[in-house]
Amino acid sequence: MSLNGWGGKLCDAVLAYIRDESPNILCLQEVAHTPGTQASWLTYRDGDHILPQRPNFFSEVCAALPGHTAIFCPSAQGLLWDGDRPVASRWGLATFVDARFPITEQAQGFVHGSYSPGSYGEHPRPRGAHAIRVYNYDSGWPVTIAHMHGLRDLRGKFDTPERIEQAHRLSHLTSLVAQPGDRVVVCGDFNVEPDSQTFDILKEAGLTDLVTSRGFSSTRTSHYEKPGRFADYMLVSSNLESAAFAIPEFPEVSDHRPLVLDI
Repeated sequence: MSLNGWGGKLCDAVLAYIRDESPNILCLQEVAHTPGTQASWLTYRDGDHILPQRPNFFSEVCAALPGHTAIFCPSAQGLLWDGDRPVASRWGLATFVDARFPITEQAQGFVHGSYSPGSYGEHPRPRGAHAIRVYNYDSGWPVTIAHMHGLRDLRGKFDTPERIEQAHRLSHLTSLVAQPGDRVVVCGDFNVEPDSQTFDILKEAGLTDLVTSRGFSSTRTSHYEKPGRFADYMLVSSNLESAAFAIPEFPEVSDHRPLVLDI
């Protein structure tokens, strides 16, 4: 499962969904990790963009998936707000793997910029990616899975030099982990349109997008009120092209829908 968790804005719904589905592997974007606070809610402020945040969203998902190995990959440490009081909080993505499946290799890096230790940074902000190779004892073969949270550009989701570079970096990060013949999954909130050159670059690595190739019309929920219905994608190697794939409309647990692959 790949899901942009929206900072836990719909916390009760998303935690219940994750707990009920208990995916073997969860690739989660937009995750806050704030070990220094016990607050249930803090506020993210970026000009007129104000969003409630679950400051311990990472820990809460860990509790919802107690049988999973959890890895948090920070992109930056900036400020959330408790009223007028600033609270330092890390922001990034996380990967949760059922402990039955050992992680035999992994690579963590940035598809744009580098870690920002003192603030969330200027736009476009640092963006990370995480790739893992796990061994599935049930089937007897390994799987390589990589995910990223792509650049947010205030001007829109069209191609830019930075987005082209992030696609190349994502492909390279995946190649550091994947072995010839692996079943490979590359997913996440890419923040690009379906006609992006991103997919040409990943096609060169032997990957096909399931969202566009299977005719889905949206990866967004009713909570997303802007134009444009695509942001999230899941690409697979040719040996997974026939796998069952779904983008559940309900329950709505974010402004993004989850992407679910059953292999």
